[in-house]
Amino acid sequence: MVTIYLVRHGEADYGPIRDRRWPGAVSDLAPLTARGSQQARTAACQLSAAGATGIVSSPMTRALQSAALMACDLGLLVKVDFELREWLPDDTFSWRSYADVVAAADDFKRCGGEWPAGQRRAWEPLSQVRERATVALTRHLSPMNDDQVLIAVCHEMVIRALTGQCHTSTGAFRRISFSEGRLRTSDP
Repeated sequence: MVTIYLVRHGEADYGPIRDRRWPGAVSDLAPLTARGSQQARTAACQLSAAGATGIVSSPMTRALQSAALMACDLGLLVKVDFELREWLPDDTFSWRSYADVVAAADDFKRCGGEWPAGQRRAWEPLSQVRERATVALTRHLSPMNDDQVLIAVCHEMVIRALTGQCHTSTGAFRRISFSEGRLRTSDP
């Protein structure tokens, strides 16, 4: 059975983004705070005995920086997979502010994470997040090794889509397994 540790990136510093008044998706360039860097290092320490053979990361800066710190501490290489990216609050990329993201998240919550029957929303439904993340993780598993351990550094919504668990703290992780072609939740 394959074990995958889904690690939420460390705490991000959105100050440089706000200071420059950069809108919308540019916030994905935010680096980690000092606390966020420590959270990534702590996660690496907690997972040091897991026997991971690789780390795959979302392309967003906060995830990449977390993955790099973890890889350095664990002596592993980082692969980047675009499909582990953050949830899209608006697939037209027209959101300009945090308030726009909050409004999309509120509608997402009212709808239970899925578009109402016969309606389409700009935000990405949870089922699509789950599908793309599952494809991404599967892509990084060795078909010849049924007993491997992978670390995936990603985002809260990706973790929620794969585990059904809400509110994973920054720097925290959840464990899932992959066997017989199916992902299974098995939190630590």
